[in-house]
Amino acid sequence: MRVLVTEDDEDIRFAVETSLRAAGFAVDIATDLPEADEALFVNTYDCVIFDRVLPSGDALHYVKHRRLDGWGAAVLFLTGINNPVEGLPYGDDYLVKPFAMPELIARVRSLCRLTAVAPRPVLRHGDVELDLARRTATRGGRALNLTVKEFTVLERLVAAAGQPVRRDDLIAAAWDAEVRPSSNVLDVVITVLRQKIGPPPLVQTVRGVGYRCA
Repeated sequence: MRVLVTEDDEDIRFAVETSLRAAGFAVDIATDLPEADEALFVNTYDCVIFDRVLPSGDALHYVKHRRLDGWGAAVLFLTGINNPVEGLPYGDDYLVKPFAMPELIARVRSLCRLTAVAPRPVLRHGDVELDLARRTATRGGRALNLTVKEFTVLERLVAAAGQPVRRDDLIAAAWDAEVRPSSNVLDVVITVLRQKIGPPPLVQTVRGVGYRCA
């Protein structure tokens, strides 16, 4: 599994690189957004780690523009700003500094697992179509530009063919075991999914259970 680490702090960058390599990951390094952009042009990564604040600007804005162009790599933000909800529509996970390296490794491994799904047939529900080999989603022919976690949640809902999917099953599919079913991370992703999918409403809340596709 190949990971790109974009971090301008030399000590943090070295610690993250060393820990990921020791855990068996192939790691490339960038110190700023132009270097990351060049690496992403040349290589394909299972996960990309961005420090939120870099010398050339906020990595969130860079990822946002890449997402709008259809870029689907898994993204983990490292941030000293305790406001993860802002970045969730464009990233897939976050860690607030300072963080424990075992937790970082677990988060990266979980994201890489989500992007390593074997090719399977296309899933359809009404005018929504999921290409599971390419991990792309459309509604009425319009690209939805989903993050890895958004795609995984929608995939589980579409595969259930209108039947309710329990919230803890959705969390287990898209997050690691450390996320509790009572956490609001799923609700945030569902909110963004509904915005990206647009009208008419597709994802319905099933009170006391979870969610389903209408």
